Amino acid sequence: MDQSKQLVLLKSYAKFLLSDGGTVNLLSRSYGVYNINELGLQKCTSSPVDETDGSEKTYQCASHEMRIFGAIGSGASNVVQRAIHIPNHRILALKKINIFEKEKRQQLLTEIRTLCEAPCYQGLVEFHGAFYVPDSGQISIALEYMDGGSLADILRLQKRITEPVLSPMFQKLLHGLSYLHGVRHLVHRDIKPENLLVNLKGEPKIIDFGISAGLENSMAMILDDPSPSPSPSKQYFSTEFYSFINACLQKDGRNL
Repeated sequence: MDQSKQLVLLKSYAKFLLSDGGTVNLLSRSYGVYNINELGLQKCTSSPVDETDGSEKTYQCASHEMRIFGAIGSGASNVVQRAIHIPNHRILALKKINIFEKEKRQQLLTEIRTLCEAPCYQGLVEFHGAFYVPDSGQISIALEYMDGGSLADILRLQKRITEPVLSPMFQKLLHGLSYLHGVRHLVHRDIKPENLLVNLKGEPKIIDFGISAGLENSMAMILDDPSPSPSPSKQYFSTEFYSFINACLQKDGRNL
């Protein structure tokens, strides 16, 4: 691809580059470059803020290894399908996002970056990789399949959930939120029953890290500056709020 075309793509896709070979490059000043094609995702480092995350990561999750066998749901910005990853016989949820829709691109970058940096953290849905299919113009994000549905689904059936059941569930969710706020400097901003999934073991997980289009203009975004700044959560939350969160994290729900 010649230089003039690359400049046009840079202007058009903001933090994206699309190569002739069918690879999408997601660019992040703090965390490097994420290369996504039909064979999977590779993270290449570029002076990350947190040196512990500086190693290159590769997620081999190819489009031809997936067999889709049903829809899970759809929203304003994506479609989610159920699929089986043939090499390891694992059922996954594929969240498909169109990269050519301008309003979705920042959401995609935020979600990929957050999931890639915290693929298996307690209380957060597990990340298994991503791939890009040029013919569809979609990036598919492969996530842990939560077979119990959402907390909203449970509430529609049960109407209420008792405190002894909720307490250990929310302790895990608070650990996940604490990690997002304190380590990744990200405020989810859309915590609601629909975004809290549960598996059949009763384990809760937070999903949907792309959220609002205004996130990039807020101090609540993932810090994307080469020089570390104070955590936005410490600037914008009261001492009382921190005391409440710490008390919740230290509670043992089994004793309630």
